[in-house]
Amino acid sequence: QIQLVESVGGSVEAGGSLRLSCAASGTIRPTDCMAWVRQLPGKRREAVAQIYRQTGGDIKYGDFAEGRFTISQDTSKNTVFLQMNSLKPEDSAMYFCAARRYGCPWSFADPTYNFWGQGIQVTVSP
Repeated sequence: QIQLVESVGGSVEAGGSLRLSCAASGTIRPTDCMAWVRQLPGKRREAVAQIYRQTGGDIKYGDFAEGRFTISQDTSKNTVFLQMNSLKPEDSAMYFCAARRYGCPWSFADPTYNFWGQGIQVTVSP
C-alpha cells in the first residue's frame, strides 16, 4: 500500500504560480509511476502529469499543462512536486496525487492509478 498526502494548494490570481507537494509513504517501489490528476467540477478526472519513479523519465503532460506545469520528484524524501506557472481560472480544480504499480498507464489520457491522495483544492481567480 502507498499513502499519499498532498499539500500547498490554495488560491492565486490568474498568472500566478503554485507548487503542489505530494508526500508518499508505505511500500514505495522504484517501478512505481507517480502522477498528478485533476478533477474540475462536474467533470471526469484528467491526467495532468506523470513521472516514472525509477528513472525520473517517461514524463508526460496534458496538453493544457504543457509549457506551464513541471512535475519533479525527490526520491530521497518520497515526494513528488507539481510546479504550476501562468495559472488560469480554468485550472481551478481538485488536484490529486496518484501512484501506480509497475510503470505508467498505457494511455496517459486514462488515469488508471492504484493509489490516490485525498486531493487538494486549487482556485485561480480572474
